[in-house]
Amino acid sequence: MSQRFQKLTDLMAALRAPNGCPWDRKQTHESLKPYLLEETYEVLETIDQQDRRKLAEELGDVLLQVLFHSQIAAEAGTFTIDDVLDQLADKLVRRHPHVFPNGSNDPVPANADQVLAKWEDIKRAEREAEGRPESVLDGVPQTLPALLRAYQIQARASRVGFDWGHDQAGFDQVLMKIEEEIRELRIALRQPSSVEGKQREIEAEFGDVLFSLVNLSRFVKVNPEDALRLAVNRFVTRFQYIERQAAREGRTVRDLSFDEMNRLWEDAKRELPASDVRG
Repeated sequence: MSQRFQKLTDLMAALRAPNGCPWDRKQTHESLKPYLLEETYEVLETIDQQDRRKLAEELGDVLLQVLFHSQIAAEAGTFTIDDVLDQLADKLVRRHPHVFPNGSNDPVPANADQVLAKWEDIKRAEREAEGRPESVLDGVPQTLPALLRAYQIQARASRVGFDWGHDQAGFDQVLMKIEEEIRELRIALRQPSSVEGKQREIEAEFGDVLFSLVNLSRFVKVNPEDALRLAVNRFVTRFQYIERQAAREGRTVRDLSFDEMNRLWEDAKRELPASDVRG
């Protein structure tokens, strides 16, 4: 394992060397940002497609980004890949005292929820030790996709009790909140077009509807980012079914009426049920 990892770090250094690859030598932390994001999403797509063989390849591409950034930092004297590995190992031990005893008398978490709560306590203590401003919502990047960021923000708030009860009454309150936000959106939409700030209000109310739907996703234990991505995949697959059916008749979707497309859409739903459409 160590020999394979050393081979990779040596390859990355060679690519960045003066006689290495011009493209690799040109890259910076900033220029690599879109590639890291793209590789991460390719991993997610492979997981959705349940292609375990390809998953190994895509994880390798993510690892390449880690090595790339570490090599750039090493050249600048900021940190090395060894620092990355050491900090990660220290963090895993520090935040899992129930697995790696540290001599404290803290009770051992009995379930995953208690482990998560302890994890947050340790992170808060780390922030305090570093003199960083403390907020329950710290650590949720603003650059996350909006749905995922909303989910994480709500989860953080929930851990300190800012949440409906996770019982039938709480579930009903979540649904009522969604209905309330939809009513407010309807009111904004019905305003005369001459009303100043109408579009901004519609945008705000629409955002509140989405935010309340994310809250529902937590209660039903569904990741909203995953759910929407899979819904988009289903739409693409079924729409392409319509295109194929039209092509068999020597036509394109532009030649079809809405009723014809809707009929084919229902056919697609029967032939391609949601459980079968992931990637």
